[in-house]
Amino acid sequence: MYNEMKILIVINDAPYGTERAYNALRLAGQLKKTDENAEVRVFLMADAVGCAISNQTTPNGYYNVERMLKLLVRNGASVKLCGSCTDARGLRNASLVEGAEISDLAQLALWTIESDKVVVF
Repeated sequence: MYNEMKILIVINDAPYGTERAYNALRLAGQLKKTDENAEVRVFLMADAVGCAISNQTTPNGYYNVERMLKLLVRNGASVKLCGSCTDARGLRNASLVEGAEISDLAQLALWTIESDKVVVF
């Protein structure tokens, strides 16, 4: 449909409490639906690293960011977490959503340089 775009979405907020992470993941999903060839990358920083923890249980009818991340990964998006942010929260050895990887600021810098668009939530 379009030229292959590289789109980076940086999320800073916790998975629940505000709807920033939810809205960021909704946008990421819609970008993949709108252009399946778009390269969508999600980088989780600060409290957003909690978005990638496995086995989240939410009330019926409430959004679940773990399921949203799994769907993004299944649809070809890349998901990385800030390593120092996971360390600061004691999550270095936490069980993560399959496909999500702990990374570092150097990776975020590279993704930023390579991206056609960067959106920060």
